[in-house]
Amino acid sequence: MKKFLALTCMIACIFGLTACGSDNDYTNYEQDKLKEAVVLTETQLIPAIQDVLNNPTASVLYEYTPEEVEYIVSQVYKLEVDGNAFIKALDSFSAAYEEIGGTGEITGSTADIDGDQIIINVSIKGPAQDAQAEVVLSNDFFFKMESASLNKMSTMGDLMTKAALNTLLGMGSVFTVLILISLIISSFSIISKVQAKSADKKSAQAAQSAAAQPSPVSAPEDGELADDCELVAVIAAAIAASEGAASTDGFVVRSIRRRRVY
Repeated sequence: MKKFLALTCMIACIFGLTACGSDNDYTNYEQDKLKEAVVLTETQLIPAIQDVLNNPTASVLYEYTPEEVEYIVSQVYKLEVDGNAFIKALDSFSAAYEEIGGTGEITGSTADIDGDQIIINVSIKGPAQDAQAEVVLSNDFFFKMESASLNKMSTMGDLMTKAALNTLLGMGSVFTVLILISLIISSFSIISKVQAKSADKKSAQAAQSAAAQPSPVSAPEDGELADDCELVAVIAAAIAASEGAASTDGFVVRSIRRRRVY
C-alpha cells in the first residue's frame, strides 16, 4: 500500500511539473496584448508583405533608405516596422513562397512574451508544402515589427533524406580515416625497403672507393740498404781507417743494418 501511494505521489508530481513548464501565467492585460498582436500579424502585417510582393513596383522599396521604408509602410499600411527588418522579411517571404508554391493561407498562430518582445509563430498551408512564419514585435503599445521570416516546414521525406545524408557523411568520414590509416601503416614496409636499399648502395659505394685507393707503401725493413751516399762514404772511411788503409778503394758496402739500442 505504501509503495502504491508513493508511486501515485510521484506521478502526480511529474504531471504537476509538466503543467508548470507548459503553461505561462499571463495577466489579463498580457493575454489581451497577445491576442491583439496575433490579429495584427494575421490581418495586417502578413497581408502587407504579400501585397508588396505582388506589387510590380515593390522593387522600388530596395532603393529607399530604412527610414523612408518605415514612413511608406506606416502611411500605406498603418504599420510600425523597422525598415531593414521589413526589407529582409520581403526577401525571406519571397524565397519561401517559391518553395511552397504560393502564398497559401493562414491556419493558426501562437504567441509568447519574451521580455520586451512578442514572438508570434504563424502556420501557413501552401499549395505544395506547408510553412511557418516567425514574427517578432515590440512588447509595447506600438507593436513595431522588429523581424519577420518565413520557412518551409520539413516533410517526413525531407527529414529522412537529411538523416540519410548525415549517416552517409558520418560513415564516409569514418571509412576515409580508416583507409588513410591503413595506407600509412602499409607504407612503413615500403619505407624500410627503401632504407635498406639505400644502406646497401652506400656500402657498395664505400667498398668501391676503398678498392680504388692505392695500398700504402710499407716502410723499408731493417737490413735494407739506405740510399744515402754520404752515409756510405763515412762508413767506408771509418772501416778503412780501422784497417790501416789509406783509401777506401777495394771496400764495397753491400748493406747497412740498423740495430736498436736497449
